[in-house]
Amino acid sequence: MIEQEITKLVKYGVEKGLLKQEDYIYTINRLLELFYLEEYQKQENCDNTSLEEILNNMLDYAVKKNIIEDSIVYRDLFDTKIMGLLTPCPSQVIERFWTLYKQSPQKATKWYYEFSQDTNYIRRYRISKDKKWVTKTEYGNLDITINLSKPEKDPKAIAAAKNAKKSSYPKCQLCKENEGYAGGINHPARQNHRMIPITMAGEKWYFQYSPYVYYNEHCIALNQKHIPMTINRNTFEKLFDFIKLFPHYFIGSNADLPIVGGSILSHDHFQGGNYPFAMASAPIEKKYIIKDFEDVEVGRVKWPMSVIRIRHKNPERLVVLGDKILQKWRNYTDEQAFIFSQTKGEPHSTITPIARKKKDMFELDLVLRNNITTKEHPLGVYHPHQHLHHIKKENIGLIEVMGLAVLPARLKEELEAVKYALITAKNLREDEKTAKHADWAEAFSKKYDTITEDTVSEIVEKEVGMVFQEVLSHAGVFKRTQKGLQYFDRFVQTLNE
Repeated sequence: MIEQEITKLVKYGVEKGLLKQEDYIYTINRLLELFYLEEYQKQENCDNTSLEEILNNMLDYAVKKNIIEDSIVYRDLFDTKIMGLLTPCPSQVIERFWTLYKQSPQKATKWYYEFSQDTNYIRRYRISKDKKWVTKTEYGNLDITINLSKPEKDPKAIAAAKNAKKSSYPKCQLCKENEGYAGGINHPARQNHRMIPITMAGEKWYFQYSPYVYYNEHCIALNQKHIPMTINRNTFEKLFDFIKLFPHYFIGSNADLPIVGGSILSHDHFQGGNYPFAMASAPIEKKYIIKDFEDVEVGRVKWPMSVIRIRHKNPERLVVLGDKILQKWRNYTDEQAFIFSQTKGEPHSTITPIARKKKDMFELDLVLRNNITTKEHPLGVYHPHQHLHHIKKENIGLIEVMGLAVLPARLKEELEAVKYALITAKNLREDEKTAKHADWAEAFSKKYDTITEDTVSEIVEKEVGMVFQEVLSHAGVFKRTQKGLQYFDRFVQTLNE
């Protein structure tokens, strides 16, 4: 009975603080309008159920009454429209955030993160479906996730999307104009989305959480303007302004070149959050002294990728030295190490920066990146090589750089098929789901005496983690060999020239 679900939803809104008691009747009437209902019988003794169940029942009703089509895309558009009726307007959210911020930044972000889940902007029930585990390595615990929270469009929706009118509003999914936007077949609905305005390096930016939450309090800072990402001195200033606002968070930027950059290079943005990534705990294995920066701690991080860490109590010193390292790296060529700053006028070198604060010290990790390609490695020399593509083929962006693998949803079924083949001695090459993994999985027999139903999951998960470690080593511009580390040191010494 739809009246029951409407009553449950409005009660949920009041309980979560999205609505006040004075909003009760008003919201009931807005929902009646949404479902084309002219009458409402007050419902008593409605048992508490989960938000997911309430919304699913509402969506089933909307399908039955031909209000929407029965497709994941149309259901998502409609349930976001429903939740938009419960979500406070931006000014109220902003006021609440900064009121709590006066008590502490932690209180403000804790409330805002929960709010973003209570409004269903972050869909808790989908995030919980992501498969996660940890693999112990010599570099610390690498986090592995198989992303199952992004729903896939069905064929009908894909066809509709191709025929849909193209719109330039909003210009991308990060733009400020997404706040409250109804969306469409080619763009997610955002009626329940709210952003917090912040200032970084004198510019207006916005703070929000990622709807797909790859780790705790996975946040995004986005430029008010739709301008391309770029890494420069101003980037470092913004990163530390963010850390001053939220000292319990880290913040980083994807690189600003294709192949080594993230998925959205067209809109200037950073990603951060409250999560202990393995790279943040990785030790300094060699210290350096840089001329004119003797007061700054500088070191090479023990990590599969090539990372310079600089530390100081004054973040301005890190901004200046970070810029010096960036400029030197952009123009650095070492043919012996196969590092070319550019070929045929195309630049190849940039940096993935990550900022954080530990006690009274500010830190800036500078991950050296290069996107040169060859005939042997057409997707990038410093990119996962082809024999690893059965697990990870996508770009290595900021999140992976720090030690969290975001793997494609296809692996859920494929790895289960691999496990079944291993314990039943089935030929891996006879099944489309396992054939691409055959070379990798067949080698397990040389590593493990026996593979049983009790041990197969642990073995496969461990081996996936080791593939990710190798992926990171491929993305490292200086390899962790004696000669590779000599090349690394040779670059750092150019900072003293």
